[in-house]
Amino acid sequence: MTERRVQTIEKDGEPEYAVVPIEEYRRMVAALEDAADIAAIGCAWDEDAAGETVPGEVVNAMLDGATALRAWRLYRGLTLDALAARVGVSKGYLSQMERGRKPGTLGVFRRVADALDVSIDDLAGCETDAEVE
Repeated sequence: MTERRVQTIEKDGEPEYAVVPIEEYRRMVAALEDAADIAAIGCAWDEDAAGETVPGEVVNAMLDGATALRAWRLYRGLTLDALAARVGVSKGYLSQMERGRKPGTLGVFRRVADALDVSIDDLAGCETDAEVE
């Protein structure tokens, strides 16, 4: 294994920054991106192993930036008015939940999940700790 040279910059006698060669930095970024991809694949495999799949239209809508709630609502062919009526909330409240501006309560999410015929987990999406910005 080759020796890696890392320069540290201290502040108040404690290491504050690490300076690494650019190639080492690029290797670390690639490794983090790979870890995020592996975690996402693992999550998908776990869901598939549970016998649960998500339609391509829902996945594509979420990849395009839609929240899980919006993607499922559109997939089920429901308007905001129709879903709000089924759930027993106002259209405005549901719209804010759908855009991530209101968190919604657990009870409301349960009713939304029931109305959309999905699990509450489907509305939460799949989160990973290995996300890279």
